[in-house]
Amino acid sequence: MKTIKLEQIQDYRLYLNRQKFGVQLKELSKKTQNYHVIAVRALLKYLTKNDIDCLAPEKIELMNTVKRTVDFLEPTEINKLLETFSGSKVIDKRNKAICELLFATGLRISELRALNKKQFLNDSQSITITGKGGKSRIVFFSPRALQAIKSYLDLRTDEFEPLFINHKRKENAQSRLSAYSMQEMVRKHAHLAGINKKVTPHTLRHSFATFLLDNGADLRSVQELLGHSSITTTQIYTHLTNRKLQQEHSKINNFDKTS
Repeated sequence: MKTIKLEQIQDYRLYLNRQKFGVQLKELSKKTQNYHVIAVRALLKYLTKNDIDCLAPEKIELMNTVKRTVDFLEPTEINKLLETFSGSKVIDKRNKAICELLFATGLRISELRALNKKQFLNDSQSITITGKGGKSRIVFFSPRALQAIKSYLDLRTDEFEPLFINHKRKENAQSRLSAYSMQEMVRKHAHLAGINKKVTPHTLRHSFATFLLDNGADLRSVQELLGHSSITTTQIYTHLTNRKLQQEHSKINNFDKTS
């Protein structure tokens, strides 16, 4: 490992930068290139930890990448979206329950699809789910979301296990509602609400996190509620906490008026 020099790392970076993949021969993104370099740095950290002479891992820097931004709905937009669910049919109640749950819990669409009726047999406001990477976490529900689920289940006469099923075709009734169907439903109702944004189930997950942060929650708590394995992932919402801090700081503008 003594033979690994910074010059070799630079050669490796150049190699990654020239790599192309797929039918259209696309170049590797900076983010993907960084992942490869991070793997090398992790190896060097391991060697250093075990007293093996090698290149210092901190000498390897990552490329700057464009910070990820998130799309979310303001509380007024959430209300407008939920107000579009006024029908009394089982499909109407199902769709409303889906949107209420997405906003009230921040669940991923895959986690939402995996829910079963038996998890809602009592009036408990929390359940344990298995999320991304097989990790378990507790999910909490608002009374409003639980009422939406109850209104939906009250119209169910079947014995099928999934919470959300396809009601349009009897032959598919026992199958879980597809992610695509959920996405299209959310998009349709966002349009009906007059929301001029691209709205997806994940937008409601972002809206859940945004609402929590705007109302005083810290990043660690949001990390747990979203099921992120690393706080780094949750830090995409840092700009939201900065917005909250700016709002708090603006109160100093009234200092002269009160002194």
